Amino acid sequence: MSFKVASSDRGRGPYVWRFSPFERVLHLMVIVSFFGLVMTGTPLLFAHTEWARGLINLFGGFQSAAFIHRICAVITFGYFFLHVGDLTLRIVRSSNRRAFFWGPDSMVPQPRDLRDFGQTFKWFFGRGEPPKFDRWSYMDKLDYWGEFWGIAVIGGSGLILWFPAFFSTLMPGWVFNVATIIHGIEALLAAGIIFTIHFFNVNLRPEKFPIDVVMFTGRATLDYMKEEHPLEYERLVQDGRLEERFAPPPPRTAYLWSVSLGLIGLSIGLLLIGLILWALLFGGG
Repeated sequence: MSFKVASSDRGRGPYVWRFSPFERVLHLMVIVSFFGLVMTGTPLLFAHTEWARGLINLFGGFQSAAFIHRICAVITFGYFFLHVGDLTLRIVRSSNRRAFFWGPDSMVPQPRDLRDFGQTFKWFFGRGEPPKFDRWSYMDKLDYWGEFWGIAVIGGSGLILWFPAFFSTLMPGWVFNVATIIHGIEALLAAGIIFTIHFFNVNLRPEKFPIDVVMFTGRATLDYMKEEHPLEYERLVQDGRLEERFAPPPPRTAYLWSVSLGLIGLSIGLLLIGLILWALLFGGG
């Protein structure tokens, strides 16, 4: 494969598996639903702007946008329960259940993550080397648990607003006002974090620019693993399991699709955050 743009293909191979097909499908569901929710929900917060009205018209009006918004909400709850179900099954079937809650393969925050966070800031100010990461960095874990927080808070408040007749039998009226505020503010916060911090971390920082498609192709070169996840690489070598993770290069067609979709998503996200900032700072008329 001579055409290489993504950082996950830098350096030499062989390629190493990083994500399973199931994980990649879930991530695709996350992307589709998140972009759909932001693009159909954000215009309501900035209805006074021309770009918000244009975006709603692009989806066929408010009724069509609301329908798409709810479809994306269903996809969100779908991937959430698929992930929790898969995780539960793997824990039940595992001979080492502790690994799901502690250790290098766990998404549970650990003391090392706090040390890595501090080491990052030392590195920023030239007082040390950058931290070395295992399978997951503290940034990965922040993204992961942020998803749980978002589904609980944004999804929960969204359900209250979606089914007001049902929830009005269980809750006082003021809850709907609170749910409206929480749903909008938390959704705006989520969009801001994803389209700035997350995009910079996984795509726009110098080592990743212009795109990283490891989540789409599921694999990366050995040089990429040595640079991005050196402790995982060392652990696989020490345990004699590195060759088990060797993967064929991604098919050219799948690679081109991954890069194209990644760059399109990145462009849309940056455009949306730019429009949001314009509206917040200048009224965005």
